[in-house]
Parts: sequence; structure tokens; C-alpha cells
Amino acid sequence: MASTFLTMIRTGLVLVAFTILVSGCAYTPKDPRTDDKNDNEYTDYSKRKTVFGGGGFNLFGTDSTQDSGGSLGVNSFLWRASLETISFMPINTADAFGGVIITDWYSPPESPSERFKLNVYILGRTLRADGIKVSVFRQLKDREGVWADATVPNGTAPKVEDSILTKARILRHQTLTAK
Repeated sequence: MASTFLTMIRTGLVLVAFTILVSGCAYTPKDPRTDDKNDNEYTDYSKRKTVFGGGGFNLFGTDSTQDSGGSLGVNSFLWRASLETISFMPINTADAFGGVIITDWYSPPESPSERFKLNVYILGRTLRADGIKVSVFRQLKDREGVWADATVPNGTAPKVEDSILTKARILRHQTLTAK
């Protein structure tokens, strides 16, 4: 009889605990005009903060009030100039918001036993000489046909950086004179 009584008490306690838990889940409808988390026809989208900023996404924007040249995560002139400068190479990865362009290996037609790869990093939203960094990798094919890492000639990365910067300045100048 005592075990039956204990079983009834346990069952009662479980039911009371369950009732308390379920009663905490009551649904209270909210006024959609006062609910900040509700995206409906009452939401003022002009006041929302977005990933792309206040101006929205503009891949090749030409906002002359900023030196950034657009609404990308990085300077759009440097981004466009980088893509145009290395357009002869196959692109493996391009992240416009992180400012990273990674090419695949490229062998020049005049030297098929040599290949190059570039990593281009755009470091900010302003058009500055130190706003870009290029890493150059080089490999040579040995007699067995195996690619081996080789040294990159001195000054190769700065030459690519200078070429990108020159192209970016030209793009910026064209944008400003077109207005």
C-alpha cells in the first residue's frame, strides 16, 4: 500500500510539473505595429541596417563623395583593376567583400614548363598605394613531369601591385571625369 501511495505522489508531482511547464508557454498575440521583430507591412525598411550598408549593394558604384568608389567591402576601383589586370589567368576564388582574389595555376604559352599563381588581397576601402598586396607563386616542371616550387624573380609582386594601382587610378579618373 505504501508503494502505491508513493507511485501516486510521484505521478501527481510529474503532472504538476508538466502543468507548470505548459502554462508558461501561453501565446499572447502582439500588435504588429509595436513588435520590432516582426517584418510585415508596418516595417520601415529605410531604417533597417543591412550587410550592404545604407546605399545597398552596388558592384561598380561611382559615388564621388567617398574615396572608396562603391558599396563593396573593399575599394571597387582596386577590385575592378585587380580583375582586369589578372584577367588572363583563370580565377579560382573571388570574394568582393573580403577583398581576396585567388587564381588557379597559369602557364604562359611561351614557357609551358613554368606556371604561376597569384593571391591578391585588397586591404581596405580607400584607394591607397598600401591598399593592395599580391603574393606570387611559381613552379617549374622537372624531367619526370612533376611540378616543384621555384623562387619568384625579385620585384614580381610589386610590379603586379603597381600595375593594379595604375589601372585603379585610371578607372577612378574615368569615373570622375564622366560626371
